[in-house]
Amino acid sequence: MGTGRPKQFLTLGARSVLGHTLGIFLEHPGIRGVVLVLGRDVDPDAVDLPATGGRLFWVAGGEERADSVRNGLDFLAQQAAPDDWVLVHDAARPCLPTEDLERLMHTLREDPVGGLLAAPSTDTMKLADSAGRVERTLDRARVWRALTPQMFRLQALRAALEAAASAGVTITDEASAMEFQGHRPRLVEGSPLNIKITRPEDLETAQLYLLKQNRLRSPT
Repeated sequence: MGTGRPKQFLTLGARSVLGHTLGIFLEHPGIRGVVLVLGRDVDPDAVDLPATGGRLFWVAGGEERADSVRNGLDFLAQQAAPDDWVLVHDAARPCLPTEDLERLMHTLREDPVGGLLAAPSTDTMKLADSAGRVERTLDRARVWRALTPQMFRLQALRAALEAAASAGVTITDEASAMEFQGHRPRLVEGSPLNIKITRPEDLETAQLYLLKQNRLRSPT
């Protein structure tokens, strides 16, 4: 981002990116609790948080995303049942529409595996070879962009991440860990508003999306 601060702590209106993201889940009546995985060098008391109602817990993160998720799941394993659903969400996705979260939870509540929000490709997709040339064109009707949250049973996801780590397999999202175990997660179509803040210009886009969702006051 070139700001000298982690993107999660940049501000959108009166709240940080992280504050907006946490609010989505803490304000949802169907979510029993939220585990915030923070870098080991971050003071949790210095993080601006929405009202939590005692439903927010935090744990220290790991070296990679998968390590941080495993730390969060290890904590949850002491608080929840093995078959309880867990949702893993990127802190830098503050624009998740509530209706997308509702659709994901409703669609997967009886699913044997679980799944993830994803956006179908609207572009022609190319597969590159090692020399940076087109190897082939992919069928975009079958190509989806993975989003979050991703929703799986607690113990099933925990076991999948542990198996991938033991095998030295790089895991970039929770669905890929489940795929490594032979599962086929379900794709639930999500909104393109659910962007991940990665570049400076994404902050302006996120502000517009939050205004559209009536979650950010217009500038005065």
